[in-house]
Amino acid sequence: MLRKDENELLTRVGPGTPMGELFRRFWLPAALSEELTEPGGTPVRLRILGEDLLAFRDSSGKIGIIEAYCSHRQAPLFFGRNENCAIQCPYHGWRFDVNGECVEVPNSQNYLRDTPNAKERLAIVAYPTHEAGEIVWIYMGPREHKPDFPNFEFTKVPKGYCHASRWLQRSNWLQGAEGEIDTSHISFAHKDLSAGHEKVGITGLQYSMEDDSPVLSVKETDYGFMSGSRRHYGGKYFWRMTQWMTPMFSLIPRAPSDDFTSGGGRAWVPVDDNNTITFAYNFRVDRPLSQPELQLIEEGAHFPPRMKRGTVQLDEGHRIDTWLPSANIDNDYLVDREAQKTINFTGIWGVNEQDRCLQESLRATGARDRGIVDRSREHLVGSDLAIVAARRRLLRMIKTLQQGEPLKELARGDLYSIRAVSKVCDIADFDAFIEAYRTDALAS
Repeated sequence: MLRKDENELLTRVGPGTPMGELFRRFWLPAALSEELTEPGGTPVRLRILGEDLLAFRDSSGKIGIIEAYCSHRQAPLFFGRNENCAIQCPYHGWRFDVNGECVEVPNSQNYLRDTPNAKERLAIVAYPTHEAGEIVWIYMGPREHKPDFPNFEFTKVPKGYCHASRWLQRSNWLQGAEGEIDTSHISFAHKDLSAGHEKVGITGLQYSMEDDSPVLSVKETDYGFMSGSRRHYGGKYFWRMTQWMTPMFSLIPRAPSDDFTSGGGRAWVPVDDNNTITFAYNFRVDRPLSQPELQLIEEGAHFPPRMKRGTVQLDEGHRIDTWLPSANIDNDYLVDREAQKTINFTGIWGVNEQDRCLQESLRATGARDRGIVDRSREHLVGSDLAIVAARRRLLRMIKTLQQGEPLKELARGDLYSIRAVSKVCDIADFDAFIEAYRTDALAS
């Protein structure tokens, strides 16, 4: 159970909120590189942490993420011309570069030259960006506190070794992030009742079916924590060691392996209090992803059919460009009650859909906050250890930030060069398992 005031702290993410300010100290995924491939191409409308933004690659190839509206009459820059290294507002022709600077006021030609401090007053918000791992990243915090870029391993592999995707989730960010580190749910929500477990898209899921009650262990680290789940399997122990990296990144292990050369995870970027953009990343470190692997990734995240790229209008009127799941709350996630009896536990196809049908439908705090769960009504058990650990860590970080102290989680970018591990072995103790399969050594 989480007190109502603590739930408010963790779920409110707009400008000036404690959790929103914490998010702003981190580099966050903003868009996919594939959405901004063409210099001078179509911009992408975003909302991140309650701010309406516009991402574009200018005619010289530079990427900018700027305020979505012109500083003149607040017209939407999305409809502007992306040319000559700037976005030109279609209403009166004002031009803004990737730094948010107003470089031309053509309907008052001498205004910039003759008006004191005109450039400073007309400038719009612009944020630093970084492109890595098939993702465009944004830093929205104070410039003087900008941290190192987090060197996730998937951001450093060659092209073709990584696959990234994103989609809209109609819930608060915390629902998704907590679901990702809830290892006991995979024995139920993702259970396959038929032969051929691989069809649901989680490689190695069958190892979790023998034991529905995992033993959980958590070991804190500078970047977050390692969460170990131990299940009985074939007279030995099946371990899944998940990485949780502040404030909401995950690395989830693949099937038990000897070399741990593939991995993947998710990031949960708040759009606002009631909506989230989920980013998924899958990668190998030893070779490019094969066509069968890419097909499994896409079916696991996007089946059926693949998500459609489109535009959605949020409650406050701003429109964003993203991928929209075809199986959603309006069609009950295409649940098939006959399939639920014989094929899989939920009757819903796709791991993403199985997660979203629950995370988007949890008991809400109220009509206005349809995406926020009332956690004061919960009754947690031992298998919720990782969720409790994440909440406590985030609340401590909020307090640290409010006291003006440095966040150790931002000390070094290489803290994030780690891997998740899955293994069947005789080891019963989590510390001994970590010592035997050091993920920081694997990734170095």
